[in-house]
Amino acid sequence: MKNDFHYNTTNAKIQGLSVQVGELFADLYKDTSMQKESMEALEAYKSLRRLLPREYDWDESSRHVGATAAHKATQGVYA
Repeated sequence: MKNDFHYNTTNAKIQGLSVQVGELFADLYKDTSMQKESMEALEAYKSLRRLLPREYDWDESSRHVGATAAHKATQGVYA
């Protein structure tokens, strides 16, 4: 599978960064005084996610690889 992080270290790094930024967003979002910063972190998260290929090349509605772990990070669920 060409989208496997084992074979594409660039995508693996992007995935790792997106999870870290997702965690940052979750932490900032909890603090109401950090609303602007949390929204900026969310935008950075979305930009990183868009760099990753989709799970299925033939389906534009498919999620980007690693979506489950990244989404959990934005919810404050750390694996």
